[in-house]
Amino acid sequence: MTDQPFCIVFAIYPGMTQLDFTGPHQFLSRLPESEVVIASAAGGDVPSEGLTFAHTTRLADVDRCDLICLPGGVNATEVALDADFVGEVRRLGEDARYVTSVCTGSLILGAAGLLKGRRAACHWGWRHLLPLFGAIPDDARVVRDGPVITGGGVTAGIDFALTVLAEIAGPETAQTIQLGLEYAPEPPFDAGRPDTAPPAVLVACQARFGGMMARRKAEARKAAERLGLDQE
Repeated sequence: MTDQPFCIVFAIYPGMTQLDFTGPHQFLSRLPESEVVIASAAGGDVPSEGLTFAHTTRLADVDRCDLICLPGGVNATEVALDADFVGEVRRLGEDARYVTSVCTGSLILGAAGLLKGRRAACHWGWRHLLPLFGAIPDDARVVRDGPVITGGGVTAGIDFALTVLAEIAGPETAQTIQLGLEYAPEPPFDAGRPDTAPPAVLVACQARFGGMMARRKAEARKAAERLGLDQE
């Protein structure tokens, strides 16, 4: 750590999955000698899935950061087409020590050109879109490739945050924060991954995603074309 607080920026947007943001925020906000900035394209209030986050900073007003984090959302590929938002993510990410995301937030990092040649995680239902941006899909819950640290779907954001805490402040600090927040998951069902979920559950979940598949793929392809990286 340096005399200057370690600056963490969460770049959020309307429609994001709130746990992609609030899970990591709960942990990373406890990093010693740090400051956390919640920023959005326009600043002000940002509605998510059922919750509204107030008084965010305008992303263009953020000069720099040590770490930028992008949460995912059902509209992540739509956000990936927002040239202004993606441009600000690129600006901050290019100079950040760590470029990070949770869930489909990695697709936004990809649209910003920050994942070229990097291994990256994503929600299992949309991981196959990463190669459009020159990224290498990895099914691990947390993936580290140089300065890029990405988490899988939604709840993986907490494991991601602990990985980041250990990287920045050491394993003991990470574990102290983990203990303080009593993070000791014991899910009642082993259905959190496609390879462990019962077949009928997997089919039902895939059916729910099916209606979004064509739209998301088309949006991701269009965002990739802007970078000249359409890989499919």
